[in-house]
Amino acid sequence: MDRAVTLSRTRLDEAQAALAASDPRMGAVIEQVGPCTMLPRREGTHFGHLARNIIYQQLSGTAAATIHGRFTALVVETPTAKGAHSASASSPDPRAVLNASEEALRACGLSTAKVRAVRDLAEHVIDERLPLQAFDRMSDQEIVDALVQVRGIGPWTAQMFLMFRLGRPDVLPVLDLGVRKGAQRIYRTRALPDATRLTKIARNWRPWASVASWYCWRVLDLEDAAGW
Repeated sequence: MDRAVTLSRTRLDEAQAALAASDPRMGAVIEQVGPCTMLPRREGTHFGHLARNIIYQQLSGTAAATIHGRFTALVVETPTAKGAHSASASSPDPRAVLNASEEALRACGLSTAKVRAVRDLAEHVIDERLPLQAFDRMSDQEIVDALVQVRGIGPWTAQMFLMFRLGRPDVLPVLDLGVRKGAQRIYRTRALPDATRLTKIARNWRPWASVASWYCWRVLDLEDAAGW
């Protein structure tokens, strides 16, 4: 399961049933946590979503939201025709990012590193080294390989984009601390699973590793998590 398959409410129900049937420990977590709500976030554009991810890195929610709001106001896409798509009309425009001065971008609160990152993202989109319009036809790995060529986007950010923006169902973020901690609690491993160990644990999760990873995050939120 890879190209063009995205999570929907029906597929989430299918994933929960399949995970519970193949993995009793995960099934117990699903029963306690309840239905998975990880539907893809479709508001805005892919470019706007990626720019937001870059801006939010290593910042608190309030500070990041303020900076992101200033950035969006500066580089928002201007509709060129009557009836332009509402999502695009309120999203950052890559050409506007490149046209904005470094001083203007810095005045939004962006660090020098993030100014370079969002500009690099814009360049990759405009010259189509990052083929956003083709993502629905690309495999998970092809998308990750394209995204990590952009300054400021690493494998983890690329995987989160696959999971939460594109709704790809079988992404396994092996280096995510929350997923590793959740798996440790669910499967009661002595040590925090490394990438190799987590990959072995996740054999029963396929082809729904994204959904299982979501439950690893959620099990940490349970009030009685100490019992896991």
